[in-house]
Amino acid sequence: MARAELRAWESWLDRLAGRLRIEKYQLVGRHSAVKKCNWLHKSLVQGRVCYKQKFYGIQSHRCLQLSPAVYYCTLRCLFCWRIQPEDLGIPSPLESAKMIAEPDEPEFIVEEAVKAQRRILSGYKAHKYVNPEKYEEALNPSHAAISLTGEPTLYPRLGELIEAFHRRKMTTFLVTNATMPEALRGLSAEPSQLYISLHAPREEVFKRLCRPLIGEGWSRVRASLESLKSFSCPTVVRLTLVKGVNMEGFEEDYARLLAEAEPTYVEAKAYMWVGFSRRRLKYEHMPTHREIRAFAERLANLIGYRVIDEAEDSRVVLLSRLPKPIRFGVG
Repeated sequence: MARAELRAWESWLDRLAGRLRIEKYQLVGRHSAVKKCNWLHKSLVQGRVCYKQKFYGIQSHRCLQLSPAVYYCTLRCLFCWRIQPEDLGIPSPLESAKMIAEPDEPEFIVEEAVKAQRRILSGYKAHKYVNPEKYEEALNPSHAAISLTGEPTLYPRLGELIEAFHRRKMTTFLVTNATMPEALRGLSAEPSQLYISLHAPREEVFKRLCRPLIGEGWSRVRASLESLKSFSCPTVVRLTLVKGVNMEGFEEDYARLLAEAEPTYVEAKAYMWVGFSRRRLKYEHMPTHREIRAFAERLANLIGYRVIDEAEDSRVVLLSRLPKPIRFGVG
């Protein structure tokens, strides 16, 4: 790496770490992080649950949201609510698209992530609206959402991390942007459910919306989609739909891509105008739930799936050939 690029990368790491702490991320080791999901709070305080509990049975108050690659990603998506280098006034360092050189041990990440989750929850013990029994359950997470920020497949021991969670009797959902098909093919263990986030119907839209930091990004996405059929766990293709950019008129393009993947489910989900994405997109880019539902119904007709559930507050519609989704939890 050139000296100037190295300085930019080090500056990015230092400034991002500080910003993440301000935003109440719990940093774990050299490259991981845990953050409280808003739905964990709502579940404890208000009794409301996220769509993953509604669809798949994952208990919101027992869900640990983790990134094993908090500083690393292969894309710079315009719709991403997370902070990006240009948000701090520095160029996007190419180093952020590379595999982590000195990875922390998977067991260390799991143990420290659970400790971090418990630190996050400590303030709820005396909360007047929190049920004590539910609070005690939350202290022992039963599910790990391996997503949060960054691209988790850049952590080279990802399969071992999944195995470590499973040894704790925790289920796992792995969410990837699909740009590392070799990492998916090389997993030593499958997650409980695998998500591919499909952000574009065509290569030109992908380049404009996702701004890849690696070459052949679109062909890599296509390769990951094709690899879904080799997984025995349930698979999901999640469409992040941005009004006026990757949504209207693209149903047939998405249908062709989904025919290659044959996922268990398709989630049609609205882009949400939150976080740092508000610096890159406008409020008008956020579809309504009615618009998402209409899009999902048109897509379902093209691919032979049907609407089996929806969550209006998250603006997401679930499609499948199954009559109802496979549930992992008890909620």
